[in-house]
Amino acid sequence: MEDEHKQTLLKKDFYENCPGCKVDQLKEMEQGLPIKKLFSIWIVVLCAALPISSLFPFLYFMIRDFKIAEREEDVGYYAGYVGCSFMLGRALTSFLWGMIADQYGRKPVMIIGISTVVIFNTLFGLSVNYWMALSTRFLLGSLNGLLGPIKAYASEIFRQEYQALGISAISSAWGIGLIIGPALGGFLAQPADKYPAIFSQESVFGRFPYFLPCLCISVIAFVVAILTFSLPETLHIHDKPREDSFEVLESASHGSNAKTEDSEGGESTSKKSLIKNWPLMSSIITYSVFSLHDMAYTEIFSLWAESPRRTGGLGFTTDNVGTILAISGCGLLVFQISVYPFVEKLLGPIMVSRLAGLLSIPLLACYPYMSMLTGLSLTILINCASVLKNIISLTIVTGLFILQNKAVDQNQRGVANGIAMTAMSLFKAAGPAGGGALFSWTQERQDASFLPGTQMLFFLLNVITAIGVLLTFKPFLVERQN
Repeated sequence: MEDEHKQTLLKKDFYENCPGCKVDQLKEMEQGLPIKKLFSIWIVVLCAALPISSLFPFLYFMIRDFKIAEREEDVGYYAGYVGCSFMLGRALTSFLWGMIADQYGRKPVMIIGISTVVIFNTLFGLSVNYWMALSTRFLLGSLNGLLGPIKAYASEIFRQEYQALGISAISSAWGIGLIIGPALGGFLAQPADKYPAIFSQESVFGRFPYFLPCLCISVIAFVVAILTFSLPETLHIHDKPREDSFEVLESASHGSNAKTEDSEGGESTSKKSLIKNWPLMSSIITYSVFSLHDMAYTEIFSLWAESPRRTGGLGFTTDNVGTILAISGCGLLVFQISVYPFVEKLLGPIMVSRLAGLLSIPLLACYPYMSMLTGLSLTILINCASVLKNIISLTIVTGLFILQNKAVDQNQRGVANGIAMTAMSLFKAAGPAGGGALFSWTQERQDASFLPGTQMLFFLLNVITAIGVLLTFKPFLVERQN
């Protein structure tokens, strides 16, 4: 066995001081499931995802406390702008962070991204006015650009047979982070009101009622930031010139027989234009549409659940919403580990995403009628619906992640994921702003003859879902055949 490994290593052109080559050498000698690597990537992605939607359970009350909205119906408008500021910041810088990762390494971008969570998520919890909350969320999104590079990192740190597992770990951690984050926000916001025996009104948590959930997330991120320093770098640094990211983006998609050095240290055919790579671009566009829906749903669900029953809401507290999202996170984890790999292998990523989108439409259509229920029946139904909806969202995202990474060669994944993050962030930036505006608008049309109140709200969410489902069909969405 050792002789076989040595022969394999001799066949490859490794560079002595190249961190990427050292990783490749370790991969050649590695045996068994790389559990430590999977956990490292999982926890880094989890920390990046926790602050994204942790604010939604308490955002309604935070905006109300800032007293910037003149009417209760206007709270949704201002909440939407705070919610979208993170995604707008990320949209403006994602491609830049992808270039930095290709030039200087994946590891520095990951460390900067986690450190950003520590600083600006803490400052957001200490916001004393609306504009401070808006600016800290924008800076948090602008400087946290690790999600795109870590997808490339996952494809480089694992042996080929475990690369799909690495991508699945990213989507799983991302989905669970988007659930645990709001759960923490729901349980830990306003602690002086909920837990007066532990937190007094005169303490820092009494004066800043939304600081505790942000502080908990920042402490977790601080520990992970320290652990990230021990991760190996996978970027290949050779004496041979590397092709610039802009050249990758703008190069012609045919007609060149030149050779370029790939991330494994070997030779591959000329890099093709990513813009002209239709399997990649079609999966990015489809992913962006579903991302718009998911972000709008995330904001709308919390606003709707916490709004008064007289306006079509459920009248829940932040605790109620936190409990629902915590239960959804548990269901999501069980599904991702035990069911999704089997279903994806059986049906393929495109069919799985399409069926999940179709199932989401009748589910969302039932939401407005839940406000007619009370007590145990409402609790059971809303929890089941939330678990199913989040499973559907994660199923779609994971399938499209797989398509994106299959659409390009390994030496183009850094920039490709940067493009995907930019497009997705632009759509997600529109989600909270549009969702907040739609929520406020539907609050004012409770007596309309056509789709009154929240019926119109969830109908419009279904329109976006239907568009996403249509995009999963040929000739629009195609899978790269290799």
